[in-house]
Amino acid sequence: MSNSEIPENLFILEMANNHMGDIEHGLHVIRSFGAVCRKYPFKFAFKLQYRELDSFIHPAMKGRTDVPYIKRFEETRLAKADFDRLLAAMREEGFMTMSTPFDERSVDLIEDQNLDIIKIASCSFGDWPLLERVTESGRPIIASTAGAEVEVIDQVVSFLQHRNKDFALMHCVGEYPTPDELMHVGQLDYLMQRYPDVRIGFSTHEDTSNTDLIKIAMAKGASIFEKHVAVPTEQYGINKYSATPEQVDAWLAAAEYTQMVMGESSKRLPVNKREEASLRSLRRGMFAKRDLRKGEVLTESDVYFAFPPQEGQFSGNDWSKYLEYQLTEELKKDGAIAPSNCTQKDSREQVWEIVKHARALLKESRVVIPGSADLEISHHYGLDRFFEYGLLLLTVVNRDYCKKILVTLPGQAHPEQYHKEKEETFHVLYGEVDLELNGESRKCVLGDVVTIEPETRHAFSSATGSVIEEISSTHFKDDSYYTDETIMNNRQRKTLLTYWMK
Repeated sequence: MSNSEIPENLFILEMANNHMGDIEHGLHVIRSFGAVCRKYPFKFAFKLQYRELDSFIHPAMKGRTDVPYIKRFEETRLAKADFDRLLAAMREEGFMTMSTPFDERSVDLIEDQNLDIIKIASCSFGDWPLLERVTESGRPIIASTAGAEVEVIDQVVSFLQHRNKDFALMHCVGEYPTPDELMHVGQLDYLMQRYPDVRIGFSTHEDTSNTDLIKIAMAKGASIFEKHVAVPTEQYGINKYSATPEQVDAWLAAAEYTQMVMGESSKRLPVNKREEASLRSLRRGMFAKRDLRKGEVLTESDVYFAFPPQEGQFSGNDWSKYLEYQLTEELKKDGAIAPSNCTQKDSREQVWEIVKHARALLKESRVVIPGSADLEISHHYGLDRFFEYGLLLLTVVNRDYCKKILVTLPGQAHPEQYHKEKEETFHVLYGEVDLELNGESRKCVLGDVVTIEPETRHAFSSATGSVIEEISSTHFKDDSYYTDETIMNNRQRKTLLTYWMK
């Protein structure tokens, strides 16, 4: 049994009967293409076709010269010893070995010769007795789908998947040669979308000088390619769909070029230093809008962005609500803000950790949140102390009336504040809340409702974590007054997120 797998970017050269029944010519064909393929960084397989003619052809049809295929099959018959010689030459040239069996007895021969891969021809796609025998071999299978109805393809895919086979499908058009307008290379997309867990390849019978289709197929994601090949000699000609060594050389050169220009597709591009420097030189630099003191934490009102940037300074691309900038030295108006005079602190990981805790508590509480609700993270003393002092707010609606969902994490406290205009009512939906109103404490549990009038100082905390529905009159941004002036002076105490639920 072969231990082979179907490699990435496998190019299959199909000899079919182009050995012409002449073992020396067959060896010449293999060696001619071996010299071509060694130039390219792909994996290659050479493929034969096997038919046990004594049983494959109906007894009454044997020897018929008026039936083209029977005549050609019989004229190009080779003995097992001849096939053994061809396979030895393939292996010497570095090719994987393949064959297309058209009957069950040919699978026996494949096993006896220990070929690497079995090919299912389009005409045998859905030949269930043959497929049953092929799956017993344990070898990888590549199957062409020319002419197969989608129901049959579904059945074959299910058949092979349920037997845990390593297999691939080939888009193929069974017209030899195939006119360009009938190539339907878009079928690669169809097969990939319908069978996302199956490798998809491209078996071609187009004009042998065409090098455009291989580029399109590779760009669409095909990773297995098959072409009929032959070598013309004074004794033997070739058909219109079999490529010469020179044509295969051009075909492979086109594939190598396509692979080069496609570049990286499994992850984001590696850093291109020249590209990076070019783009940075076109960005707007970050400058001081006024004289700034050492230690100041910068806000939007402290900076402006202008072209051209100075070497190494921060740019507009570096400004974000998740990034905190603090000056390490004084800076005059219009001075460039750069790592040499300013530190940068990235809070994205902290924010993401907070979001994960919010999702977990809401899931546990089974409180349903509208998908449109933005998340407001209040970090009164900074993100570093959020799990000690902080609050998560979700605004559901804010009109003449307002509805919010307040989420307190376990062990978290919300500092004392009051409103001059807003009246609000708390309805506990989950957990327990320790509430202070004008310095008086009370414990609120699931279902409790408490109304807080304007000018009432209130603070709350939760040992268990809580979810509170807040119903109020209109909320105004400048109507929250904290009794701790430190909080009132913290201009960066809120982070707003729109896309946070998924």
